[in-house]
Amino acid sequence: MAAAANRRIRKAVFPVAGLGTRFLPATKTVPKEMLPIIDKPLIQYAVDEAIEAGCDTLVFITNRYKHAVADYFDKAYELEQKLERSGKQELLELVRNVLPSGVRAIFVTQHEALGLGHAVLCAKPVIGDEPFAVLLPDDLIWTRKGVSGALKQMADVAQSADASVIAVQDVAPEKTGSYGIVATEGFNGRTGRITAMVEKPDPAEAPSTLAVVGRYVLSPRIFELLEATTPGAGGEIQLTDAISALLREQVLAYRFQGTRFDCGTHIGLIEATIRYALDHEKLSDPARETMTRALAEMGVIDLD
Repeated sequence: MAAAANRRIRKAVFPVAGLGTRFLPATKTVPKEMLPIIDKPLIQYAVDEAIEAGCDTLVFITNRYKHAVADYFDKAYELEQKLERSGKQELLELVRNVLPSGVRAIFVTQHEALGLGHAVLCAKPVIGDEPFAVLLPDDLIWTRKGVSGALKQMADVAQSADASVIAVQDVAPEKTGSYGIVATEGFNGRTGRITAMVEKPDPAEAPSTLAVVGRYVLSPRIFELLEATTPGAGGEIQLTDAISALLREQVLAYRFQGTRFDCGTHIGLIEATIRYALDHEKLSDPARETMTRALAEMGVIDLD
């Protein structure tokens, strides 16, 4: 069965039901997807990336307790009226355009935390029989100006090759035990067919140093495979197990252009904030000056 019949992805799934315990107590009331990088929450960066790739239907898999993400994408009548009365048109447009016209948000409740595979499976009634994207907002991918976002890069490859596409990045050999690692054939430095996926292998047993990160373009057949996947520890259904079964079809590894920040960790969130501050049109110079001054005060660098 062909992965996508050369159809362009139009729908994107965002699993946002996690509790974000690493960032407690902040995430007691604020979902980790709403943690800000400069002036936008993590989820907005992922949404913008999906829209750039051509997606007009955004499916958020959430839990019954998390309302902040839905509230963020809903219309804020009182705030908009206040900004309009105050003549703050630029801020008003920012608030109104978190979702552009023609893009819809759909919220699906994952009633039990049964793994990433189960979260993706929850989206089946909305996705139907067409290729789709999965984006993990924790993985924030920065690209230079003039370079397409990671998902658009992948969507172009998926459409051209009529294949599912998994984002990968190079990791240090000693870090393979923290990632799913792929084996490939015909890898040309940018893309190649995946022949196997190994979850968190020891460095000596890793088939490569190409690690899976949180961007996927998948054939709708993944739903059938998820339904047939045997739950593992804690009754969780793992997406990687279903993708391993999908390898009978063509699944490509794609080494994207860009820098990925693991914003599910404290240091990743800090690194992303620094990178986006240095890339910001208005903040880059003061951010650089602040960082330089702080490093000098700590004795890390000498300004003389």
